[in-house]
Amino acid sequence: MKSVWIVDDDQSIRWVLEKALGRADISQRSFDHANDVINALDAGDPPPQVLISDIRMPGPSGLDLLARIKTLLPELPVIIMTAYSDLESAVAAFQGGAFEYLAKPFDIDQALALIQRAMAQSAKPTAVAAEEEAGVPEIQGHAPAMQEVFRAIGRLSNSSATVLITGESGSGKELVARALHRHSPRAKKPFIAINTAAIPKDLLESELFGHERGAFTGAATQRRGRFEEADGGTLFLDEIGDMPSELQTRLLRVLSDGHYYRVGGHQSIKSNVRVIAATHQNLEERVRQGLFREDLFHRLNVIRLRLPSLKERSEDIPDLAVHFLARSAKELGGEPKQLTPAAMSYLASLPFPGNVRQLENLCHWLTVMAPGQTVDLNDLPPELRQEQVAVAQAEVPAVGMPSSWAPLPAAGSYANWTEALADTVDDLLVNAGSVPAEADGIHERLMQAFERTLILRALHHTGGRRIEAAQLLGIGRNTITRKIQELKLDEEPSAKSTPVTDHAI
Repeated sequence: MKSVWIVDDDQSIRWVLEKALGRADISQRSFDHANDVINALDAGDPPPQVLISDIRMPGPSGLDLLARIKTLLPELPVIIMTAYSDLESAVAAFQGGAFEYLAKPFDIDQALALIQRAMAQSAKPTAVAAEEEAGVPEIQGHAPAMQEVFRAIGRLSNSSATVLITGESGSGKELVARALHRHSPRAKKPFIAINTAAIPKDLLESELFGHERGAFTGAATQRRGRFEEADGGTLFLDEIGDMPSELQTRLLRVLSDGHYYRVGGHQSIKSNVRVIAATHQNLEERVRQGLFREDLFHRLNVIRLRLPSLKERSEDIPDLAVHFLARSAKELGGEPKQLTPAAMSYLASLPFPGNVRQLENLCHWLTVMAPGQTVDLNDLPPELRQEQVAVAQAEVPAVGMPSSWAPLPAAGSYANWTEALADTVDDLLVNAGSVPAEADGIHERLMQAFERTLILRALHHTGGRRIEAAQLLGIGRNTITRKIQELKLDEEPSAKSTPVTDHAI
């Protein structure tokens, strides 16, 4: 059985990765020097399935090792670990043919998921993704809104038409894209996914279209882009609404005439790829704002699938919870935990702003943290149990409101927080005439107060770690960073008592 090789002179990083891989039942081998890796390969040791290396070490650097590995084993996925703010190193890693780069400090669950993705690519032939697709779970759901999605997938089963999937973050857009691919005539060809918002714009063009050797400094070898990797299959472009404008133009050309060039290349390459795009944003609004090309929007918007949020299909929450608890138990090698009727009913009443992803993360938390096999209300995360009470106590409207706006009554006066909010809105509208300068700002102030409280509580729960807070809320890292700046949350007393950081460990 092939293993994952870890190269880092920092013993603590090696230890963290070894433990995580061990829990996932993945064989691993560690080195503290790049030369030791080359010596092991020269000695005839079986090569790894994935190599993960630090970028700065005594002796040869991770980039030096990457260049040597790409000469010896060009198909071996190499993950480069580097400092989050070190853009030059990240660019050099991608240009040198790295599979991905991992920002230090990193979230160990994200690191493990990245390693497993690299292993999946290494284990299958480049042209065939059927084995990968076989392990992808079917979409869960019995709600009427989900049945419409299922019917749409069925109607598209014999089509290769371009599809635009819209829906809130965490609602399962990639899962729908994979289902469209799996039930299409292209099912035996590759499914390649790329998050256009997660890759720096300086690298995105090379990621999509590839580059020729010598196209730019550091391009030591020719690299195939995602369009080329997905030949004959499906290319999933997630968060398409965040694609830079110059890349929108190149994508439009590919969709229009089916040809493209590698970066630095002069030979036209024919594209035989079905494009499925997804976004949580309102593309029509972005077109009106001049942030998204109208002609590209129409090219992508051939068939649109809207994925419902979890609050629109709350009847699916019990089945989804059981499914995620069983899957988490299987991953961790234990028995699935059972929710009591009271706990299940409570979960079904929650809004889950992070949608299915938030519910999945919750079930994983319960599998690890709940003390017994039966999960009751008291076993739920404290912030989840306090959610309704906290909102009903007017924490949201109180932030940034004029003193003339009355606070909410006590939490016990309402059955849930939405009733409390409705009562508050009624009071604000009635009193609007007495504070005309504020009358037009009711919606904006309430929305800002809601977002401020939501993000502050998430940051408090994660100890100030932005990436982890964003994952729990079901929003992107860039989104939470922008909101913190817009709402000036770094100036909030509660934020000052909890240092805000970009990383989880």
